[in-house]
Amino acid sequence: MERAYHKWFSPVLNRDMEMLVFGHAGVPVIFFPTRAAHFYDFEDWRVIDAMKPRIEAGQIQVYCIDSIDGESFYSRDAPHLRIIRHIQYENYILQEVIPFIKKQNRRKGLVAAGCSLGGYHAVNIALKHPTIFTKVVGMSARYDLTRALPHFEDLFDGYFDENIYFNMPTYFVPKISDPKLLKQLRKLDITLVIGREDSFLDNNKELSNSLNHIEVPHNLYIWEEEAHRPRYWREMVKLYL
Repeated sequence: MERAYHKWFSPVLNRDMEMLVFGHAGVPVIFFPTRAAHFYDFEDWRVIDAMKPRIEAGQIQVYCIDSIDGESFYSRDAPHLRIIRHIQYENYILQEVIPFIKKQNRRKGLVAAGCSLGGYHAVNIALKHPTIFTKVVGMSARYDLTRALPHFEDLFDGYFDENIYFNMPTYFVPKISDPKLLKQLRKLDITLVIGREDSFLDNNKELSNSLNHIEVPHNLYIWEEEAHRPRYWREMVKLYL
């Protein structure tokens, strides 16, 4: 299995960013790390090994990118600055990571995937840019970071503005009415995976209901137990990526 390390200074983020790329060909997958995790964690947790047969066969090429969650959602900055930093991170994906992938890989299609907070990142960006992404897989994720849950706080301390609204799928998805956007979303392959005992179960059901409301096809898979650990993600990626 080919493995390549990349690092460059990001003008958008004004800092160095790193990634690992696994594979030589296939549909490119942007794999977002879990909360405050790093680009190497999925390799360390053997999630990449779970995809090794497909990677070596040239079916998929996985781009494990880094996060800046500690500078955005989990920073001590004012809430309005947290969401602005997140938007900058998303612009880094759009303006730097995706052009880099296109230079590396000419295969049509682009998948966004992630686990836990990485699942939020994947689903949020794909639903906002369905002309760029062809498939998205969110595993063990929550899609409303403003809602306090047992063991999970409101990441904006009660603050709410337009930027937050347009970055919380639970809020913006039910209100989508533009025919062109709906047509694009209906072409997107959407998969949500969550454990029956996961604190985020209800939020996944809510997003699923919202997608049904606007008639956007998708799959919602509910696993037994909490299913919010690498040993579950190793099985999920085999089934859904």
